[in-house]
Amino acid sequence: MRWGEPASDRGQNHLSASQSTPPPNSSSTTTTGTAPSPLSAFRSSDREARGTGGSGSGGGMSLFGLGRNQKTFRPKKSAPSGSKGAQLRKHIDATLGSGNLREAVRLPPGEDINEWLAVNTVDFFNQVNLLYGTLTEFCTSESCPTMTAGPKYEYRWADGVQIKKPIEVSAPKYVEYLMDWIEGQLDNETLFPQKLGTPFPPNFKDVVNTIFKRLFRVYAHIYHSHFQKIVSLKEEAHLNTCFKHFILFTNEFGLIDKKELAPLQELIESIIVPY
Repeated sequence: MRWGEPASDRGQNHLSASQSTPPPNSSSTTTTGTAPSPLSAFRSSDREARGTGGSGSGGGMSLFGLGRNQKTFRPKKSAPSGSKGAQLRKHIDATLGSGNLREAVRLPPGEDINEWLAVNTVDFFNQVNLLYGTLTEFCTSESCPTMTAGPKYEYRWADGVQIKKPIEVSAPKYVEYLMDWIEGQLDNETLFPQKLGTPFPPNFKDVVNTIFKRLFRVYAHIYHSHFQKIVSLKEEAHLNTCFKHFILFTNEFGLIDKKELAPLQELIESIIVPY
């Protein structure tokens, strides 16, 4: 199945004739030894987090605490300025610190949903940015000549402006295009207002949906193509916590169509069903 990008930023998919779902834990790379599958590793780390009270993803702050993994793919973005953005940022930090990810994703009482989506969009962008930054030496144009999520899913890039027709690119090139595109959206003050009280545009939710849809593709590629490397670095618990937070948030606000989630459907169900 190939997913190409649209000729507009709203992001409708162009699918090939094949509509089959990949088998659970399928991967485009060969696994060796007795390393756990993404699903079994997720369940194990989730049990450990529940047993210790969990620390959440810390908004990406404590992600990958090992000294060798402090590289980021690009500079960290800041949340929208103004007292409201700072207030919501503190709420996110406090709820994540409690270890209750379900509570952390909920819209705080009395708050504007667009403000909440905007602050969290920046946070999740930073999280994926940091996460992928730990893998850039392993995810190369040679090891990943196409942007895939297992053997049956391939993503092609188009932004609707500079690249209108979906093109096949390597995984690192796809992520580079993606991060550039998201930065462009976040820096566009007509889409993501920086000043308190400035109204959000009518298409704001559509833009947010597209950002989260495309960020999911980075997670899908990591799980299918680089999970064994993550395990060898003993970072799977951090990856799983970040992904759990991401999925609970997108599920709470209906940000990603179910068909887009197919490459990691079994893993996602293990996150959603317990709640």
